Amino acid sequence: MPDGAGKRASRHTPDAKTEAAAPLAHGPGAGDVWVFVEQHDGVAAEVSLELLGRARELADRLGVRVGAVLLGAGAAAKALAPALVAHGADVVYVALHEDLADYLAMQYATVVAGLIRRHRPQIVLYGATTTGRDLAPRVASTLRTGLTADCTDLRIGDLERKGVVTKDLLYQVRPAFGGNIIATIVTPAHLPQMATVREGVMVMPEADERRSGTIVDVAVRRGATGASSRRADDDAIVLPASDFAVRVVRRLREKKTVGLKGASVVVAGGAGVGSRDGFALVEQLAETLGGVVGASRAAVDAGWIDAEHQVGQTGVTVRPKLYVACGISGSVQHRAGMDQSARILAINRDPDAPIFSVAHYGIVGDLHKVIPMLIKAYRTRGAVGAASAAQGGA
Repeated sequence: MPDGAGKRASRHTPDAKTEAAAPLAHGPGAGDVWVFVEQHDGVAAEVSLELLGRARELADRLGVRVGAVLLGAGAAAKALAPALVAHGADVVYVALHEDLADYLAMQYATVVAGLIRRHRPQIVLYGATTTGRDLAPRVASTLRTGLTADCTDLRIGDLERKGVVTKDLLYQVRPAFGGNIIATIVTPAHLPQMATVREGVMVMPEADERRSGTIVDVAVRRGATGASSRRADDDAIVLPASDFAVRVVRRLREKKTVGLKGASVVVAGGAGVGSRDGFALVEQLAETLGGVVGASRAAVDAGWIDAEHQVGQTGVTVRPKLYVACGISGSVQHRAGMDQSARILAINRDPDAPIFSVAHYGIVGDLHKVIPMLIKAYRTRGAVGAASAAQGGA
């Protein structure tokens, strides 16, 4: 919670022994709401910070704390903890060990599952990144609990079943059955309730440097062959020898070349574009408007454009000032990734295309004719504006 004195005062404590904590439960006063924070070289993944914002809302509704779980090695990873407090965490569990320097599923799952057993949160959230999608199912399997992937919304609500009401469950909302329905999934019989969420779905909170929180140092050590992964007598979480069947030989990173998420203008093409060559028109419009090229899953699956351009439930979620949908029918999955745009212009032959239900402006017509007209009109307007400005300056 915000510190009344307006001053950060993070407190470091050893990880307390709490195996004898009360049984897991839902709702107010029960376990905390946790976020697994993915970090690389001391920089948190944006999706983790976004999840801290939603975790803050959920925790406030339940009257519990927000916990952040941070794994890594070295000073750079530990230095990230205060920033997590500023973004909404009340407690940051920091597990540093040389064997956690690089993400490896077995070691990370052992530590995260060990912390969950120890502190008993009622909700744990992960980013739907390659790391989160690998880690979360392993933790869920270890703890024998449920996991909902690629959620588009998270809320707190009640469930009535056979006359019995279970209060304050996590509503895990996501498209299902090929995007034909929006499913709300609950896990009433098992805890923690766990979900993965794609980057950009939640809004990242602004950092509040006045917040104070507790930073908990978690002891981790490598065990001998045959050692249990449970805590040792020294209270450390032990990484058993069986966790080291895989090792990192070399790590290669490829920088993203498409900046969809931060773009002010996105011009996206779908199946209606018709071909790879047809995307040249989409690219021309994007260049004219100073935007970035996006695409629907249908266009990506057809091989007309690379997957890094994909917008939607299985791609990137965007919130630009202007989103131009060219030849995109507007499936539930696609709309989930762009319907929060400030202005949406849809161009489609079909007047009944679902994309028009979320569009602010719509043009029913052949995009191959409409786009050249838009480009010409925009360039003409720009030329007239430049001429007027020049005359005014004279």
